Amino acid sequence: MLPYYKKILIPCDLTPNSEYAFKHAVMLARHNDAKIYLLHILPQVDSSMRGYISSILGEDKLEDLERSNMQKAKDELKHELEDFAKKELANFPEDLARFSGADVKIGHPVIKILETANLLDVDLIVMGSHGKGVIEHAFLGSVAEKVLKKSTRPVFVIPLPQ
Repeated sequence: MLPYYKKILIPCDLTPNSEYAFKHAVMLARHNDAKIYLLHILPQVDSSMRGYISSILGEDKLEDLERSNMQKAKDELKHELEDFAKKELANFPEDLARFSGADVKIGHPVIKILETANLLDVDLIVMGSHGKGVIEHAFLGSVAEKVLKKSTRPVFVIPLPQ
């Protein structure tokens, strides 16, 4: 039996390559009559930096500051993702109807992408690759590569166009 995609997750950092990957995902959704979901990941503050700031501000003040600012950042980014999808699909109302929402999570990108894929029970993850050079890739790895290796679902990685 040939695969059929009903739900597609698109991790999106609003860079040109994630926009390019979004367009590929929309075409896949169009051909499969699938729903599309956007996801953005905010990185967590490094524990050593958090400890340093906490020692200056105090643990309670840091938690209040994090809670209020992170929620504000999440809300703003979610709105930005929704606007992005609406703008990209403005001339394609049938594709805009496939857009099922955006979410912003805080944490490690690979973990949050895989958790969200499981939570939404998506059939496919479509994401862009940033096309880092050999040295950066050797030391840092790639979120796309790690998702590809750890996912139990199909992953389409869209390379940066030339």
